[in-house]
Amino acid sequence: MIYDRFQQEAIDHINSGHSVIVSAPTGAGKTAIAEHIINEAICNNLGVIYTAPIKALSNQKFRDFQGQFKDHIGILTGDVSINPLAPILIMTTEIFRNKLLDEPLSLDKYSWIIFDEIHYIDNPERGTVWEESLIFLPKHMHLLGLSATIPNIEQFAKWIESIHDKTVKVVIEENRPVPLHFLFQCQNEIVDKIEHLRRIRSSKPNRLNTLIDYLRNNDGLPAIYFVFSRKRAEELAQELYGFKFLDAKESRAITQLYEDLLERFDLKNEQSAQILYPLVQRGIAYHHAGMLPTLKEVIERLFTSRLLKVIFTTETFALGINMPSRSVMFDGLRKFYGTYVRNLKTRDFYQMAGRAGRRGIDKEGFVYTRVNSQRMTFDEVRRIIFGKPEEVKSQLNTSYATLLNLYEKYQEDLFKIYPLSLHYFQSHKNEQRQALSLLNAKLRMLKDSGYIHEAKLTEKGKFAKTIYGYELVLAELYDQNILEQLDEFGLGVVAAAIVFDPRKNQRMPLSVSKSSRAIKRICEETYDLVKAKERRYKIFPFSKLPYFHLCSCMEAWLRGTSFDKTLQMTDCDEGEVVRYFRMSIQVLREISQAPVTSYLLKDKIKETIRVINRDIVDAEKQLREG
Repeated sequence: MIYDRFQQEAIDHINSGHSVIVSAPTGAGKTAIAEHIINEAICNNLGVIYTAPIKALSNQKFRDFQGQFKDHIGILTGDVSINPLAPILIMTTEIFRNKLLDEPLSLDKYSWIIFDEIHYIDNPERGTVWEESLIFLPKHMHLLGLSATIPNIEQFAKWIESIHDKTVKVVIEENRPVPLHFLFQCQNEIVDKIEHLRRIRSSKPNRLNTLIDYLRNNDGLPAIYFVFSRKRAEELAQELYGFKFLDAKESRAITQLYEDLLERFDLKNEQSAQILYPLVQRGIAYHHAGMLPTLKEVIERLFTSRLLKVIFTTETFALGINMPSRSVMFDGLRKFYGTYVRNLKTRDFYQMAGRAGRRGIDKEGFVYTRVNSQRMTFDEVRRIIFGKPEEVKSQLNTSYATLLNLYEKYQEDLFKIYPLSLHYFQSHKNEQRQALSLLNAKLRMLKDSGYIHEAKLTEKGKFAKTIYGYELVLAELYDQNILEQLDEFGLGVVAAAIVFDPRKNQRMPLSVSKSSRAIKRICEETYDLVKAKERRYKIFPFSKLPYFHLCSCMEAWLRGTSFDKTLQMTDCDEGEVVRYFRMSIQVLREISQAPVTSYLLKDKIKETIRVINRDIVDAEKQLREG
């Protein structure tokens, strides 16, 4: 195989026994470097772990690699366990972090760890997991980090070198194999230079038809249209219904492919799949997190067939999933970042824009940005598109479970761990003191709340150390013997409440069973006690409140109700329901795996998981069938 310059440079470092971090644009070909490591490992009977930030990407990599490496490949996520003892094991970063803390000896046979999308370390919700994974990385494991373009990659590498006392080589590629050409739609005019935006004086609103006609007339298809709202993705797709992008032969071909895929994934009778039919026949579709996972898979396969010409999608479509197109369109340049709406980060913009231009097919990719001059200034647009990508910053917020695991191993010496963090490496003295103060406050609270006694974990502490993210509320319920008393329905309701995070304006169901109301009252009282303690110790953010929006939904599903009828009991999208049911299963498994969990509770959990994990919820079945 003939490699590009940066690929060969990285491979040379790897062959010399060095860890490597690669910073390169989306679509540059970073995966080829990972494949080299895997091939060499198989030849030399060595093990490799490949981590990805989300389960969907883990699943995709498993499918891709399975074709190449056959039985050498396994996958381990919260939803799926296939060939878990394989020498090449794909997993989410959360699973890897948990193994580092809970069962480090299981990693002895693996010589390499590959972190895909390693810049995720500055994700506010998940960044801590990446940071902890790098801090506790076993000394015998070499590292390959694959990243989008980040300006402080050298600093990042120096931090890893400082904590592991090993050389980390940095490989940077700034050029894309397919260059990008930027165009703008403003006041319904399309211009190919950002400076021309200043000259537009029209007051006409941007029209989708105008942009689509321009793409059709300028060989701009197929195209990915990024929006930051599920509802808008569907609305825009329906707005395009009047366009027919396929001739009769192509329409027959995509219809047949769509029907075959619906049959394979048992989706023929799903209303959401039927709604897409007339759009698909015209070469149009949408894709977002609210859809059934199997239906998203179908749409992805339609897109790779090159028969879909326009797909309206949210940003998750850009994360690692290899779905290039000739053009990429942006509905706007503002999105919701956790707590508020703000301008798009340059790095996020290029993560999505990088899908434009198919290597080996297109000489250049086209990126169209729709600009509303009433909402965004010329300078803001220029900063997002042509500005310097944002640096990677630590988002360290060590969980209670991690603290308990560390205390079990190091006792008070755990405070020596913090100076190893990226947060410490990047922070000023005052920020370092604040971080240490927060760790100390969390540890004091754990001691005073009965999780630690006489320098050892109590039974409650041993329970909490296995539950990442939801440890305190569940541990208190365990300590009160409430979990033990719950039946299979109650366990399912509690698990769903623990993981559920309502979107804006989502409401509780009007009708809630007596048993769920009782469980809700107990959980909320328990949470109030936990929160009061956190407030007393000045610990922020507080532990997550359980939300019972899915209680009726979960009860119905546990009774064996069909998925369609179950959906009638919630205002959640169908894809959300599946995702939260799968997350509930993962939490129940963590409870079951706690060393102090009784056999009685384990048996009840096993039965609860069996009933939840059926039909459309069964992720492993989906992956195997696919």
